[in-house]
Amino acid sequence: MCDGTTRRDFLKNSIIGGVALGAGVGIYELAYAQATNIRFSTWHPPVGREAKTVWEPMLEELKKRSGGKITSTLYAGGALGKGPEHFDIVAKGLSDMGYFTATWTPGRFPLSDVLSLAAWVDGKDLATDIGNAMYDRILNREFKDVKMIELNGCIQSFLWTKKPVRSLADTKGMKIRTPGGHQTHYIKALGAEPVFMPLGDVYLAIETGTIDGLVTCPPLVLGFKLHEVAKHGVVATFGCVTEGVVMNLDSWKKLPDDQKKIIESVSHNPFKTTGGLNREVYKVMMKEITDKGVTLFNLPSDEAERWYESFREVTRKWVADLEGKGLPAKEVVKMYNQECEKRGVKVVAFPREWA
Repeated sequence: MCDGTTRRDFLKNSIIGGVALGAGVGIYELAYAQATNIRFSTWHPPVGREAKTVWEPMLEELKKRSGGKITSTLYAGGALGKGPEHFDIVAKGLSDMGYFTATWTPGRFPLSDVLSLAAWVDGKDLATDIGNAMYDRILNREFKDVKMIELNGCIQSFLWTKKPVRSLADTKGMKIRTPGGHQTHYIKALGAEPVFMPLGDVYLAIETGTIDGLVTCPPLVLGFKLHEVAKHGVVATFGCVTEGVVMNLDSWKKLPDDQKKIIESVSHNPFKTTGGLNREVYKVMMKEITDKGVTLFNLPSDEAERWYESFREVTRKWVADLEGKGLPAKEVVKMYNQECEKRGVKVVAFPREWA
C-alpha cells in the first residue's frame, strides 16, 4: 500500500456492508487467518439468565469449536435499540447476528404467531425443536430477508399479579401487561384490559398501580426482578411469544463454509448446546420464584377448562381472520399441534374439533 499500510491492516479496516470495520467490529475475513468477529445483539438484559447462561456460553462455544477463528462482541439490553427493533437491527446490518421477538411486530410474521399459542412448553430446548420443525415445514416463507439460525415459541407464560387471582371473576377489569400476539386476546377473553409496554417499565407500573400484573415467562420474572412487585402467579399457560436467532444475509454469505457449519451446529438449538433455560433449569427457576416469596396457584380443572375454552375461541377467530386474507392458518395450527404432540406437549388453545 502506498501509505505503508499492510495488506492485513487494509483488510481489517475496509468497508463491508457499508460499515468501516476495525478490530472487534463486524464480520470480516482476514486474508490469511480467515478470522470472523460476530456482533451479536439481544434485547435480554446483560446480567439476566438468558445472556449469562445462553448467549455468552454460545458465543464462547463458537470460538472454541472454530479454534479461535470466530470471535464475538455481545450487545445486550438496549445497546443497539429497543426490543421490537431487534429483527431489523440484524436484517439491516447494525449487528451480524441476534435474537429477535416476532410477536412484538404485529402483522409482520402472521403465520409464525402459531408458535405463541397457549401450550405447555417448559423448556426453550423443547420450544426450539418445535419451532425449527415448523420453520422447515412452512414458516420459512416469512423470513426471506435473513438467514434463520433457529426459531422458537419460548417457554409457557403465566399470569403474575399484585393481588391473588383464583377465577375469571378476579380478572375482570384488571390491567395486565401483554407481550403481544395471542396473549393480548387471551387477556381480553378473561375480561381484563391488555396493556403493551416494554418489560423494563413493568416493575414501576405494577409498583405504582398503573397496571395490576403481567403475562410473561418465568425467566423474565427473575431477569427483571418482577417477583418483588408481583407476588402472585397463576399456573395456567398463556403460551408466550415467537422468537429466534437470525443472521444478516450479507454477513452470512461472507463466512467461510467451515464457519457456517460451526454456527449452524452450535446455534441451531443454543439451549441444548449450553444447557441454558432447558427443562431442568425451568424447574429451578420456578423454585427460585417461590423462594423469593411468590405464591403460585394451580387452577382447579373446571376453572382451567373455562380459561382454555376462551383461548380456543381466540384461535378460531385468528384462523378465520388469516384465512380471509388467503393464508393457510388452519393448516399451520394443525401442523403445530402435530409437532407438539410428537414431543408430548399439549396445546390447550387447539380447538378439539380440528383433531
